[in-house]
Amino acid sequence: MIGFGIVIPILPLYAEGGHFHATVMELGWLLGIFSLMQLIMAPVIGKISDRIGRKPVLTFSIFCTGLGFLIMGAATTLWMLFLARMIAGASGGNIATAQACIADITPKDQRSKSMGLVGAAFGLGFVLGPAIGGALSAHVFPSAPYYFAAVLAFCNAICVVLFLPETLPMERRIHVGEKAPLSAVFAAGQGPLITTILGAYLASITGFSIMTTLFALFNEKQLGYGANHTGYFLAYVGILGILVQGGLLRRLLQKPREKSLAAIGSLSLALGLFLLPFSSGWLSLSLILILIALGNGLIIPTLNGLASRCSESGVQGRVIGLMQSAGSLGRFVGPLIAMALVQLDTPSHYGRSPFWAGAIFLLIAFGLVLTFSQKKIQLNAVSNGA
Repeated sequence: MIGFGIVIPILPLYAEGGHFHATVMELGWLLGIFSLMQLIMAPVIGKISDRIGRKPVLTFSIFCTGLGFLIMGAATTLWMLFLARMIAGASGGNIATAQACIADITPKDQRSKSMGLVGAAFGLGFVLGPAIGGALSAHVFPSAPYYFAAVLAFCNAICVVLFLPETLPMERRIHVGEKAPLSAVFAAGQGPLITTILGAYLASITGFSIMTTLFALFNEKQLGYGANHTGYFLAYVGILGILVQGGLLRRLLQKPREKSLAAIGSLSLALGLFLLPFSSGWLSLSLILILIALGNGLIIPTLNGLASRCSESGVQGRVIGLMQSAGSLGRFVGPLIAMALVQLDTPSHYGRSPFWAGAIFLLIAFGLVLTFSQKKIQLNAVSNGA
């Protein structure tokens, strides 16, 4: 996640300028192609990890992530940037496998809390990544952050080999010749609830990705901030995310209140996106980012935890893979929506249309969350062995 966070503040400015000269829509596709590959590969990676275990899948995919960053750093043409993003995106489907590791070793009734800790780790990546990316880009050379991210990925793969135990025992794996259809995820009457959770997750990720796509460009064109300043603001969001997901959320989830927290999170994020175009300086932007960090920190781990609780142990990799795919779809269409809508804005209102569209997506997520039945969630969790 540090490597992922490194890219956010610098890639839009990096590809728009220099010798790449990406157009607005090329930039949208460049940002979105990573998540399109995740969308395709996450369920496949999840299914493979259900069959052969989590550790070998993580090892190989993290190595490929490092390869993608190396190509990105060495890129001299736009197609090389696209190739690098495709490789990194395909291997980035391993986030579902990492979450499945947590699900393997955590009781069902504790999974929303555990997903909150995973979210806090992601938040730490967003603290360090954007700050490192912005600083290296501004003070070393423009492609330095990508080489740094590659080194981190290769070190990470080595650490997985040396220190990570296998979390999926042989008796719980899908064996060769045994069918593992995705339809099993929706069996036993859980289909409507899981489908609704997937829809809410898709809407919330789409809205949030619209913001992250345009944040660096909005800061530059509206507020006069460079990549390093954007990195510091995103680091600030990451710190807030750690506080929310690593502390506040775990306390609030002492009782089963995922539905309420997801509803509050979606409304908070919607309000933050609506107010973002009205930012006039660092103080107003910092206050609005509190709403955004709070909302994202509440809704994402609770939805992940709900999906895990409402599914049987034998399909954990596929369920979390589907959630990752829904998120990847949102992160793919979000940049395309952002870049299409921003062309409708005048220079003095740059970003207003896409940010407000993002707020509408979060209101859709809020509406879907309201349809959840907390009682049914509890019954499903109990019937699945919580």
